[in-house]
Amino acid sequence: MSGEGRVALVTGASQGIGRGIALRLAQDGFDVTVVDLATQEDKGLEVVQEIHDLGRKAIFVAGDVSRRDDVFAAVDQAVDSLGGFDVMVNNAGIAQVRPFLEITEEDLETIYRVNVHSVVWGIQAAAAKFDQLGHPGKIVSAASIAAIQGFPILGAYSSTKFAVRGLVQTAAQELAPRGITVNAYGPGIVGTSMWDLIDAELSKVNGKPIGQNLKENVESIALGRIETPEDVAKVVSFLTGPDSDYVTGQVLLVDGGMLYN
Repeated sequence: MSGEGRVALVTGASQGIGRGIALRLAQDGFDVTVVDLATQEDKGLEVVQEIHDLGRKAIFVAGDVSRRDDVFAAVDQAVDSLGGFDVMVNNAGIAQVRPFLEITEEDLETIYRVNVHSVVWGIQAAAAKFDQLGHPGKIVSAASIAAIQGFPILGAYSSTKFAVRGLVQTAAQELAPRGITVNAYGPGIVGTSMWDLIDAELSKVNGKPIGQNLKENVESIALGRIETPEDVAKVVSFLTGPDSDYVTGQVLLVDGGMLYN
């Protein structure tokens, strides 16, 4: 178990991909700090219990990842409660479905605070803590196939994921002398509540019945099925484990064969 005796922090971990990542890292031997909004505490505590059931330690920390102080405080709590800090997973994110000409100032401010600012704060907080503890570490963030190719009606979302890709590349270069690796995972179409939202919003825009947009997108996947959080978590397991020690600055697509980068 590559994470034995180590501590990971996962943001947005009360459900969906984040929950899948937190549970996989626990299976890998990590103790896990589950971070999410206070409104998600009940779900977050359920994930904590699932991790306990796997024989690992876990805590829930309420925080808004768009706020720098909250992210730094969550990292501090991981060390105080679990005794260390080795891996940061900046998983939290939101989607927006909006025709390009209808994107508002509020839309951009909201999605950039959650999808981009949080990654900056997460990288900064993790690097500072690794330095304080005197050891290297691994930082992994949520990108998307939309970090490689922009998608219609997902303009603002796509731009945030392109931004994450840029942040990963630059942070990887700056932090390499400290022994810190910085990478990202790029999911495709994952069967979570986020894609339920995207499907419903696309239906409003193009008039297709609920479920039709999702069905058509899944049909474009070479491997012929929708992605699961566990599919994503396997890639994060690699990026947080020793087999990825010589990998940095990369966005690793995990999309079942949608894009070929």
